Amino acid sequence: MNLFRREMKASRKSLLIWIVGIIAMVAGGMGKYAGMAESGDSMNELMADLPKTLQAVFGVADLDISTPIGYYGVLFLYLLLMAAVHASMLGANILSKEERDKTSEFLLAKPISRDRLLTAKLLAGLVHLIVFNAAMWASSVLVVGQYAAEGESVAAPIAELMLGMLLVQFVFLSAGFAVAGAGGRPKRAVAISAGVMLLTFLLSVAVEVSGSIDFLRFLSPFQYADAAEVIESGLGLGFVLTGVAIAALCLFAAFVGYRRRDIQV
Repeated sequence: MNLFRREMKASRKSLLIWIVGIIAMVAGGMGKYAGMAESGDSMNELMADLPKTLQAVFGVADLDISTPIGYYGVLFLYLLLMAAVHASMLGANILSKEERDKTSEFLLAKPISRDRLLTAKLLAGLVHLIVFNAAMWASSVLVVGQYAAEGESVAAPIAELMLGMLLVQFVFLSAGFAVAGAGGRPKRAVAISAGVMLLTFLLSVAVEVSGSIDFLRFLSPFQYADAAEVIESGLGLGFVLTGVAIAALCLFAAFVGYRRRDIQV
């Protein structure tokens, strides 16, 4: 069986579970918006009274949460975190699972080079990201559109947010690939990748809270898809180029490292 098809088939159940989780999270999150909007309270004033740290954690800074798309921007931070967890775990697991499960003979017995093996697994991972992202976009447009005013289009800003999410997913997928490909500890690859993802998220929160370390924004992929900035002015070219460069370096490290090291059997 083609290695690409094998990887897609092996992960389809987990992908389906993630998609169900996406739909539930979007529907549940926007359902709370309906309750808050009907209460008549000023949501923006309520959130403005929160400490700056909580505003950063909740993702409410610079967003008009009295509007459906503004409230979705708050929810987007958690959707982005969900996507980052999926991508980092996928990148590490898809490459390390044979070594972790002691089934590396399956790969070593195939008449293909390690570069072709990595390419097939990378393509399978990218398809998973695209399907994940498409499910997120479709469910978001359908749910948020129910709360939009007549004639108001939410598809365009949500599509821009999804492009930012795809960039973040690609960075973390590549980072997971690098950890699993260049590292020598396949059993810990998923945990290390998740740890790197968590550290960058905490760095993003620190940047938002501090206000004086903005120069560190480029070190956290979560800053590349800041909801308030993306809704207001779209994706920043500098962030896009930085994200692509980081992903390219991670993939280079994965290919070089995997090509040179001994595969554990």
